[in-house]
Amino acid sequence: MSMFNNKPGVYITGVSQAVVTKKTEKSLKELGSNVIKDAIINSGIEKIDALYVGNMLSGTLNNQQQLGSLLANASELKGIDAVTLEAACGSGGAALRIGYMAIMSGLCENVVVCGVEKMSHSNKEFITKSIATASDWELEGSKGETFVTLNSYLMKMYMKRYNVNSDSFAMFGVNAHQNALLNHYSLYKKNISIEDYKNAPFIAEPVKMLDASPICDGAAALVLSKYPNGKKTLPDVKIISSACATESVSINGRNDPLNADGILNSGKKAYQMAGIKPNDIDFFELHDAYSIISTLSLEAMGFAEKGNGWKLAADGEIALNGKIPVSTFGGLKARGHPVGASGIYQAVESYLQLTGTAGENQIKKDLKVGLIQSIGGTASTAITHVMVNSN
Repeated sequence: MSMFNNKPGVYITGVSQAVVTKKTEKSLKELGSNVIKDAIINSGIEKIDALYVGNMLSGTLNNQQQLGSLLANASELKGIDAVTLEAACGSGGAALRIGYMAIMSGLCENVVVCGVEKMSHSNKEFITKSIATASDWELEGSKGETFVTLNSYLMKMYMKRYNVNSDSFAMFGVNAHQNALLNHYSLYKKNISIEDYKNAPFIAEPVKMLDASPICDGAAALVLSKYPNGKKTLPDVKIISSACATESVSINGRNDPLNADGILNSGKKAYQMAGIKPNDIDFFELHDAYSIISTLSLEAMGFAEKGNGWKLAADGEIALNGKIPVSTFGGLKARGHPVGASGIYQAVESYLQLTGTAGENQIKKDLKVGLIQSIGGTASTAITHVMVNSN
């Protein structure tokens, strides 16, 4: 019997994901409603009480707001509680957290959580500027900063403080691409080597092309329920903690940007709620939009000492057979990062790992506890969930 059987939480009873692509011909409505309907069918549940949608940029890039109502109607859920959640690139995690809270509060029994984003059809410069609205616009975005340049500052700061070079981060991208090769839903099917990383061009030194996640389109959904779905063909997966913490949106407004206090505090809350410690975690779907954020996340979440997060990657400990596997289906880097949907993809992928249905991406050990983290901005909003196999 699992130690988590009596732990309060919310069950995942159905999942669905779309293939991550560039320049899809499907509309936002079609992308979102397809995965919502499939997740409901997968759950076997007929009555849905609410729909929460994670999205960042639909108003700017698609001239479409009110995705909650739009997707509810398109998914034959007309009339239900349905709203959109925005927390920059952490929007999917925010939607997941609200779905969790809706059930834990007793207001709902069955909730659909969906993340959807259609980005790649727009001009690249316009997309980059649009994403930069998640910075402190007055202090950063309006001065020409983008998330590439902001992450380059963090990476430079890290390299200087801990005396490492840019090539030290190579294995984050290499690992992500190796895992994406096995994932039928990933954007990239291209194996890369450490030499490929070393030879990759800088996009804002020291950030290389292979340090950054791509602009793309995608959607994923899951059904959250108060009770397990009764299908005993698979283990029950339960979310037993959900936590959010914030930090100054502007990097210069932080006491020490390399402490990643938003991630640190979100993690502390999640661990405390779940009653676990870092060494209880079997895998970590981190927010690897940039290699430096992966490094800071591993350190802030207690998997590595400060200055050694990159070393976990370099030593192979983040691989599928490593001490703390990350990006097990390719992560944001290689599965793709349709920003508002990424947090839901993480949850779907973690569900697959915990139920032993991850196919070629399956971690080859007995899995009990998965950790997922969705981040908005340069780690200014961090949303952490702990998921368990409760059988």
